[in-house]
Amino acid sequence: LPREYWDEATIMIWGPSAKLLAHNEILQEKVKAIMETGVHFNCCVVCSDEYGVSQTLENLGVELTHTGEMLTTALQNDWKVITF
Repeated sequence: LPREYWDEATIMIWGPSAKLLAHNEILQEKVKAIMETGVHFNCCVVCSDEYGVSQTLENLGVELTHTGEMLTTALQNDWKVITF
């Protein structure tokens, strides 16, 4: 990552944020720019399916996954988790 604060970073999208990103071109451009720096994005596949935006997010380069599993693994393996 450009400033080398972290070796890697993943931003997890879930809930209504999935729908917002899928329908907001300004946010999509910002996500693309962030991805170019090496940040990985994933989204809760259950949420994206519920909102009908899975294909749009995949086309954007967002990985669809079961985020509960990912978050559990992160917490069990001493990853640094920041939420807001």
